[in-house]
Amino acid sequence: MKLRTWQSACIDRAWRKFATVENHFLCLATPGAGKTVMASMLANKLFLENKIDLVLCFSPSVAVATNFESSLSTHTHSRMDGLLGSKGRSLTYQGMLHLDESFWSLFDANRIFVIFDEIHHCAGDGPENSNAWGQKIIENIQGRATYTLALTGTPWRSDQIPIVLARYCQDNRIHCDYVYGLPQAVADNVCRTPQITLIDNDNVIVKHNGENFKYSSFGHLLKDSKCSYQQLIENEELITYLLGKSSDKLDTIRKQIPNAGGLIVAATVEHANKIVRILEEKFNEQAYIATYRVDDPQQVISEFKHNSEKWIVAVGMISEGTDIPRLRVCCHLTRVKTELHFRQVLGRILRSNGEVKSDAFLYMPAEPDLIEYATRVAQEVPEGLTVKFDSMSKPRGEVKPNPNLENHGTFNSGITLNIGRTFDKPSHFVSNIHMNHGRSSLADTYEASVNIFGKFKQELIATRLGLSIR
Repeated sequence: MKLRTWQSACIDRAWRKFATVENHFLCLATPGAGKTVMASMLANKLFLENKIDLVLCFSPSVAVATNFESSLSTHTHSRMDGLLGSKGRSLTYQGMLHLDESFWSLFDANRIFVIFDEIHHCAGDGPENSNAWGQKIIENIQGRATYTLALTGTPWRSDQIPIVLARYCQDNRIHCDYVYGLPQAVADNVCRTPQITLIDNDNVIVKHNGENFKYSSFGHLLKDSKCSYQQLIENEELITYLLGKSSDKLDTIRKQIPNAGGLIVAATVEHANKIVRILEEKFNEQAYIATYRVDDPQQVISEFKHNSEKWIVAVGMISEGTDIPRLRVCCHLTRVKTELHFRQVLGRILRSNGEVKSDAFLYMPAEPDLIEYATRVAQEVPEGLTVKFDSMSKPRGEVKPNPNLENHGTFNSGITLNIGRTFDKPSHFVSNIHMNHGRSSLADTYEASVNIFGKFKQELIATRLGLSIR
C-alpha cells in the first residue's frame, strides 16, 4: 500500500525513536488525515522486524474501535479479534475498565505494542490527578508495554490535567513527536478545504409573559434574553432554513458526485427525530438516524457509509474517528459548543476520498463561540477557505407552510421564539461570549459518554513552527 507522505515520515520518525531507549511516541495529526492507517502500518513494520508479539488498541468509541480492528487486520494480515490465534485486539477505553489481571498479565509474557487513539481523553500522571481511563493506563500499561503510540488531533484538556504518558516542557507545552496540521493536510489534498457558513437573523422576536422582545442577532439574543442555545437550535424556522441551505449545497455536489452524503449533528434523540420529521415533511427527503436508542447504531452508520443515500442524523455517534469519506456537507445543530467538539465535527467532512482540491461545507448558527472557532480555522488555512454569514431575512420559496405544525414565525419577519416560563441557562451550556473553562456536565446526552470537554487552544497555529504545543 502506498502511504501518504506524512504517514511515511511519521512512521520513520517513530521507528528512529523506538530504536533508542524511548518507547513512547505522540502523533498530532488533524482529524481526517489518516492516523488509523499510519498506526496500522507501523504495527505491521514492528511485526515484520520481529519487535513485537501482539498489538492492543484502545479508542473512545465502539465505532472507532471497530474501524481500528479492521485496519489493523488488513495491514498486518492477521486477525485482531482477541481470540485464539489472533495477533491482537481493539477495545474501547470504557471496556478497558473491565479487564482483569488475567488480561494484564499478557504484558509479562509478550512484547506488546499499544495504540491509544484520541489520547486526550485519558488524563493524569499519577493516582492523585488521573481519570478512570488514565489510571488504568498508568497502573497496567506504563512501563510494561514494549512500545506505545498515542494519537490525537486535539492534544489539550480544559481541566489542565496532563494527558497520560505525555511529556511537557517547562512552559507547559506538550511535546509532540510528529505534527501534521490542517494547513499541510489541505495543501497535500489529504483533507478538503472547509467552507463555513454561519446563519444569523436580524429580526428575532421572543414572546415571554405576554410581552414581545426584539433582538438584532443570535448573539444579541443569547446574551441579553432568557433564551438558551438549546431553545434556539430547536426552533423549527431555524432548523428548516439550515436544512434548506445544506440540502441545496448537497444537491449541487451530487450532480457531480452522486454518492456524496450529508451529516446533521443533533442535540438530543428528540431533537434528531424532529429534524428527520422536518426533512420528510418540508423537503420530501428520508434520513438515516444514529442514536443510542437505535437497536444497532453501528450497523446504521456502516450501512450509510457504503450506500449513496443523502442524509444521516446523529447524536454523539459520528464524531471523532468515524470514517465516512463520502460526507461532504454538515449541518451543525448540536448544543455542544466546545472548540474541541467543533473541530471533531468539522473533521467528519474533511477526509479526502482521493479527489483533488475539493471543498467541504459546514452550516451552523452564528453563535458567538462558533463564530470565534470558525475564524480561527480561517486563520490557519488562509488559502481557499471562506467564512461567510447568511441572513434568514429572505424566504425559501421551496418550503411551504404546514398548518398542522406549530407556528414559530415566518422567514419574512425573522423568527419567533415562545418562552413559556422563566429559567436560567443550564450549567452545561458554555457562556455565549467568553468560554467557560470549567467542565461541562452533559450527562443527559449520549455525547457525554465520549467525555468531550474543553477548549481547543488557539496555539494550534504554533504547530507550523515547532513540535511543542501549549
